[in-house]
Amino acid sequence: VRVSLRTIVMDVPPQDVITKDNVSVKVNAVVYFRVMEPARAIVEVENYHYATSQLAQTTLRSVLGQVELDGLLSEREQLNQNLQQILDQHTDPWGIKVSAVEVKHVDLPPDMQRAMARQAEAEREKRAKIIHADGEYSASEKLSQAARVISTEPAAITLRYLQTLTEIASEKNSTVVFPIPIDLMHLLSPKKDDK
Repeated sequence: VRVSLRTIVMDVPPQDVITKDNVSVKVNAVVYFRVMEPARAIVEVENYHYATSQLAQTTLRSVLGQVELDGLLSEREQLNQNLQQILDQHTDPWGIKVSAVEVKHVDLPPDMQRAMARQAEAEREKRAKIIHADGEYSASEKLSQAARVISTEPAAITLRYLQTLTEIASEKNSTVVFPIPIDLMHLLSPKKDDK
């Protein structure tokens, strides 16, 4: 019997996995292994290639079934390392060294894809509303500061009045309204003592 000592690349067929949070996904992977001790690979197991394939499939379902969907999608590197260590430990008595395991695809059900798209859209809207609210808050702070300056500096309101008149004059309107300054209104209004 001849045994290749080169690295063997083995596709793990798609496996139906139910994650810890009860989401059904289809996952496939690839396993890189090589025979380190040909005698043990022949004597200890009937068909080392088939045995490694079956072990990879069951380990893939077992390990990925212990994580939630978010972990499966975001912590793939850690999951790959866990899978590699478990497979390597179990194939060691057969004289086989598993050098790497890579999860290739995680296929989600269509309704889950739509739900995730809605969640992502809601997150974007949330961030936009927070940014808008921060802008409104900042603007109100600036207006409050401006009101304090105007209330303490009488010349500031006069400057604002003149600026407004300049803006009105630059517009091409046929009607121009001149606001009457508040100070002038106080002079024109009858005093309470005059009654």
